[in-house]
Amino acid sequence: MKDLADLRDEVGRMDGVERALSEGRELLELFAGDPSLDAEVDANLERAAAAIEELEMAANFDGEYDSHGAIVSINAGAGGVDAADWTAMLLRMYLRWADRSGFSTQIVDESEAEEAGLKSVTFFVRGRNAYGMLESERGVHRLSPFDAAHRRHTSFTAVDVIPEIEADEVPGVEIRPEDLRFETFKSGGAGGQYVNKTESAVRIIHEPSGIIVASQQERSQAQNRDVAMNILRAKLVQRTIEERDAKLSALRGERAANEWGSQIRSYVLQPYQLVKDHRTSVETGNAQGVLDGDIDPFIWPYLQSRRAR
Repeated sequence: MKDLADLRDEVGRMDGVERALSEGRELLELFAGDPSLDAEVDANLERAAAAIEELEMAANFDGEYDSHGAIVSINAGAGGVDAADWTAMLLRMYLRWADRSGFSTQIVDESEAEEAGLKSVTFFVRGRNAYGMLESERGVHRLSPFDAAHRRHTSFTAVDVIPEIEADEVPGVEIRPEDLRFETFKSGGAGGQYVNKTESAVRIIHEPSGIIVASQQERSQAQNRDVAMNILRAKLVQRTIEERDAKLSALRGERAANEWGSQIRSYVLQPYQLVKDHRTSVETGNAQGVLDGDIDPFIWPYLQSRRAR
């Protein structure tokens, strides 16, 4: 039923483009030379052009899990307090982007830094093609601001994105109960009355791989356990995909990139504003707009370059 609804949505958008173009053509044929209708014709053409662009971009989502939701993890790297603050800024950027794109979000685990910001955070972004779009954000994001003394304080934060996957979609990935170690702890908070008094948070260690996942935002231990298992399942699938790709790269004689060492985008806030994507060379001087969630200008060129490969 979900696949049927998605296909109906795609056909409906194509029909909408056809209607907009037909209406514009009819207006031109019936009222040729009437300047009062120019604005209406232009509006129809603009709507059609925007819809065609969306359909063209949707054609890029042909990967195995592109249509799925995404699980995003942001981890502060070098830079101390500045890196933790940068992690919080990136979280805000992605949450705002998801909201304006019509996706739902759910934070499932976060670790606050000692002074300010976040050491790490994990959240879901749910909606059609959420993973296909956010896959472009995987890598290291570098912030280069200046302080009052005009000294540069560069911070690095790593963003990891994996697809959200259901249990029946992972043939070949087996999670054996004896390989899992469960730990419970109290959910973190702002202190005082906001700290969870029961050990409802869950941490799962998958001992064969060393993968550790956690969830602490749900009300009950059982709910947090289910969320953590969902994340673990997705990470194991991603690990399998990466191992397969690494083998193919070795056969081709290629060297796989180290994500933590791969700086995909730089953000400069002072003394000028510039955000530049180092993979596509797309850049903009509206750094504040990007931090407010306007990252589509970076996502689309990446998708096009990926399809070209």
